[in-house]
Amino acid sequence: MKRGLVIGAGPAGLMAAEEMARAGLSVTVAEAKPSVARKFLMAGKSGLNITKDEPFEAFVAAYEQPALQPMLEAFGPTDVIAWAQELEQEVFTGSSGRVFPKAMKASPLLRAWLARLEALGVALKTRHRWLGGHSFATPEGQVELAADVTVLAMGGSSWARLGSDGAWAGQMPDLVAPFQPANMGFAVEWSAHMEPFFGAPLKQVELRAGGVKHRGECVVSRRGLEGSGVYALSKIMRDGAALWLDLMPDVALDEVEARLKKAGKQSLPNALKRLKLDPVKRALFFEFGRNRDTSIAQTLKNLPVLHAGPRPMDEAISTAGGLRFEALTEGLMLKTQPNTFAAGEMLDWEAPTGGYLITACLATGKWAGHHAAQSA
Repeated sequence: MKRGLVIGAGPAGLMAAEEMARAGLSVTVAEAKPSVARKFLMAGKSGLNITKDEPFEAFVAAYEQPALQPMLEAFGPTDVIAWAQELEQEVFTGSSGRVFPKAMKASPLLRAWLARLEALGVALKTRHRWLGGHSFATPEGQVELAADVTVLAMGGSSWARLGSDGAWAGQMPDLVAPFQPANMGFAVEWSAHMEPFFGAPLKQVELRAGGVKHRGECVVSRRGLEGSGVYALSKIMRDGAALWLDLMPDVALDEVEARLKKAGKQSLPNALKRLKLDPVKRALFFEFGRNRDTSIAQTLKNLPVLHAGPRPMDEAISTAGGLRFEALTEGLMLKTQPNTFAAGEMLDWEAPTGGYLITACLATGKWAGHHAAQSA
């Protein structure tokens, strides 16, 4: 029986392992950490967003990486939903189109998946850190795992404590686009008056950057601004676009001006209260807008947020960069390493927030596993 080796036990690696096992290979999955899919489990703590229910053309376009299209055509959002349901995890679609398991956790899904992999004969070896080739460092010393075909699925370069530290890139530096943070928060050097609001949600705002608008929410943290609203614009902000907030997106500028006029000679704090701005919005106005040349109404509708750039990459939900597609065949085999394939966040693509990350990890894992099985 031909032997398949998968290095990395996240969603991409486990999907590749399942595909190879179903094709009749004897499959071993080697994982550096003491347990599998740690980042997957962490994602599930805030609600596991497995995919997005939207027209397929829009879904594919969101990645801005044409190389992913055939893989997503083979295993796209509807397939991800079916996959979860086959593992006895019912799903629901939120108002934004994001799809979640009803359990809102990753652990039931993962347990069912691991049971299915075990039934297929897939062997899991933890505490096996890749050294290159088929060599691994383990608590018992260096070992070799023989294989006829290998799939690399070692992740990007965020959340190192969960397993994705990007160290593998040192083994093939000429093939890798530099890592950058993706879906990350932005650092803000707050003044002292913002301290009471650390941890406060900022709701019902419109965020703008580089001509792109997004209605969403974020959180004022001690370190800056984070949350889905910021993540949605993080790519364009990372590339240098300034961030602006509309604190009253449902009220037109002339109506804001009219309401302020009715406030008469009240103090500015009281006038802002009259507008029914919540405390965190009022605090942000005084943090960034009090000394602007524009009117109060204009500032409320277009508040500049002075930030100090992205938070460190290890805090990012995911990363851009990785193995360049030019270094890979259409089947995701490394051109310089026959019978060695790659999948998941190792590849040079960037997922927007909203279910895209897990879907593409599963899709590339299935694609790499399929082609690896064919070449074995």
